[in-house]
Amino acid sequence: MSQSIQPTAVFADLECLRHDPGPGHHEAPARLITLLRLLQGQRLRHLPLPQFPGRLATEAEVLRVHTEAYLQRLRVTRGLNVRLDADTHTSPDSYDVAMHAAGSTLAALEAVYAGTARRALVLVRPPGHHAEPDRPMGFCLLNNVAIAAQHARQALGAQRVAVVDFDAHHGNGTQAAFWTDPTVLYISTHQAPLYPGTGAATEVGEGAGRGRTINIPLAAEHGDAEYDAIYGGLISRLLEQFRPDVILVSCGYDIASTDPLAGMSVTYEGFLRIVGHLCNAADLLCRGRLVGVLEGGYSIAGLEEGVAATLEAMCGAVQVEDPRGPLVRLPLGDAARHLHIYRDYFDI
Repeated sequence: MSQSIQPTAVFADLECLRHDPGPGHHEAPARLITLLRLLQGQRLRHLPLPQFPGRLATEAEVLRVHTEAYLQRLRVTRGLNVRLDADTHTSPDSYDVAMHAAGSTLAALEAVYAGTARRALVLVRPPGHHAEPDRPMGFCLLNNVAIAAQHARQALGAQRVAVVDFDAHHGNGTQAAFWTDPTVLYISTHQAPLYPGTGAATEVGEGAGRGRTINIPLAAEHGDAEYDAIYGGLISRLLEQFRPDVILVSCGYDIASTDPLAGMSVTYEGFLRIVGHLCNAADLLCRGRLVGVLEGGYSIAGLEEGVAATLEAMCGAVQVEDPRGPLVRLPLGDAARHLHIYRDYFDI
């Protein structure tokens, strides 16, 4: 990755503050408030970070992933506080906010394809990667990244889309959306065991999509060195062989060492390395086109460190080695023990 500053856009939609799942809920408006303050403060002043407005997603765009019956279930929550499941609640504006979150992700993707920005980070809520085509889960209403992947394919001319998910929790909704789709490669690193209980290495897709789902479950306490090895070696090689036209990233900052809902040990340096490797891959494979979207992250300190590191890496302020580096050098061996599964579909 070049050391020169790369044009990186930020899409931070203020409408997303209007979603309030209730007192004491981890997925609170304070998450986004923290990140807006970070963008306005001194810490990132040295980076060129133009901010762009988002937009509303259309129902037609959302229906590329979600069913009409599910969208109607969300529509009728307008004006209401509704408990959709044990973890996922709406407030009166939540349906419209979810359409803003999805639409802002699409606006970022469109900006990257138009050349307005080389890459983009989308700071929206509620998160999306647990939302399945026909149901909400895990704080998530609409699957922002999955909707963007379909938009890339159906509206922007992408032949192949890679979705990389570094959230501590497995993105069951994204996996479900592309389970049989050979044009979308879904790669997830996640803590296991942990909610939602999916994401075993043996879950690889079905039919034409078999081998296009790659799950890398990891024990708790994995930290900077392990993530660096996985993303700089294994995941970079998977991406290089798939050769996507764009890389979408579910950015889950709950792998931070301070997060209350998971047990990973990633610090600022680790986030720099993860995102740096993904930017390297994007530069090598798809003209730099990369869009990151906020998922989890429930520690204020973890969010600040993770997003600051992500933007530093996206802007080229950190340099990591070529993505075709050592395959695996994990002291705990969690990724190495599943290599025989991945080798059924990729040359690694």
